[in-house]
Amino acid sequence: MLIHWDIDPIIISIGPFALRWYGLLFAAPFLAGLYFFRRVFRKEGIPEANLDRLLLCAVLGTVIGARLAHCFFYDPQFYFANPLKILAIWEGGLASHGGIAGLVCGFWLAGRTFSPPVSLLWLLDRLALPGALGAVCIRLGNFMNSEIVGKPTSGGWGVVFDLVDQIPRHPAQLYEAAGYLATLVVLVWLFARHRTHPPHGLLTGWLLALVFAARIAAEFAKEPQAAYEAGQAFSVGQWLSVPFLALGIGLIRWALKRPATGVERP
Repeated sequence: MLIHWDIDPIIISIGPFALRWYGLLFAAPFLAGLYFFRRVFRKEGIPEANLDRLLLCAVLGTVIGARLAHCFFYDPQFYFANPLKILAIWEGGLASHGGIAGLVCGFWLAGRTFSPPVSLLWLLDRLALPGALGAVCIRLGNFMNSEIVGKPTSGGWGVVFDLVDQIPRHPAQLYEAAGYLATLVVLVWLFARHRTHPPHGLLTGWLLALVFAARIAAEFAKEPQAAYEAGQAFSVGQWLSVPFLALGIGLIRWALKRPATGVERP
């Protein structure tokens, strides 16, 4: 059973402007996160004036971190030889590991300016739900772009990405998106179970543990993303996921030993 996938990555173009599926799906979780944080801030009595700064730092941190990680981990030889190409983000190339690290840095910078201040971990726990949604959206965006394709399937089934080749392949992007969607369901359940006040670090820990466990598993179905990883037992994405997975497990263990409620101040 074969599915031929030849969707145009561009939704609509007017002159030099082009609206792409990836861009739309990239922006959606930020807007959802803004709505979610506004509700949380109102409930906790945190001034909503902090939201604009938080959103700006989140977007900049995500984009900068994702771009730098792609350049230095997935194609370092090219970008060290052509450093100005690092700025050519319109040519594509974002890495989720760097995006997450950059997002955390952005939240840390924004949280320092809050009055009264709010701890980074408290903010990250509230980020967990829109963060999991964002992971789903990014992989759906990759699917719409016919990129990060899976390995060829052995039978007469799979997805043929017509914009790439005529080989039936695993829809690795959808496998990964499904894992992230399951993560979102778990996080929503935990958030509801603890009546919106889970132990500090618990949601962040589960987000990291489940997302990067799914990432490690999905990588086995993907084509190599970095030229130098061909023939290796583990991909670059898997090696980069291990520290995040370990950090997530550690945060879960730590959070369960020190339950807390309400807004945590640094």
